[in-house]
Amino acid sequence: MDPAHKAVLRKLRAELCSQLMVSESIVPVLFQEGVLTHAHVEDIESEPTDTRKSQKLLDILPNRGPRAFPAFMQSLADFSWIRDRLVHELRTEPEPRVLFADACGLSDSVLERVLSDQELCRLSFRLGAEWEAMLMDLGLPAEAVFRCRSDHSLSTQAAALSGLVLWRRSGGRSATARRLLQSLQAAGVHESVLGEVLTPPSS
Repeated sequence: MDPAHKAVLRKLRAELCSQLMVSESIVPVLFQEGVLTHAHVEDIESEPTDTRKSQKLLDILPNRGPRAFPAFMQSLADFSWIRDRLVHELRTEPEPRVLFADACGLSDSVLERVLSDQELCRLSFRLGAEWEAMLMDLGLPAEAVFRCRSDHSLSTQAAALSGLVLWRRSGGRSATARRLLQSLQAAGVHESVLGEVLTPPSS
């Protein structure tokens, strides 16, 4: 899914979850279009409330490829005001964002390398509730994020570290500091966090 489409779904998440009834028309259309699998439909329908069903759908949707957002817009035939709201947000030009890397002069060699275990551990200690949004933006499947959360329910740091290690393993050489910086910003984490991780104070 295009980063702009992910961003608008994330920005309007609360509004979407409170107004959509996904079982009636949205999930059937997305299944018909091949965006959702049988397993996805079962996961969504197993949730006890409409709000929880919408949350589950929005967890899944960003990781379902480039056709996911157009199909989602198509499925909103009965929710035209929501579709109009999404279109309006997409047409609104965001203010330019300055990457911490550009502002503070992190070198390309630093940005293009894969973080070490120690660096990922330092980063996990600096993350709060936004760790899940960051990992979803990095492309980690919703199921994997849920597993990290359930396996480490008593420690946000351990859950975040587990997810970061999974992302690095699946991403290989593309799991770079630059990619991580983009998702940190998308999740609302201040850019200086990564700078602190990459340039720790000398002992």
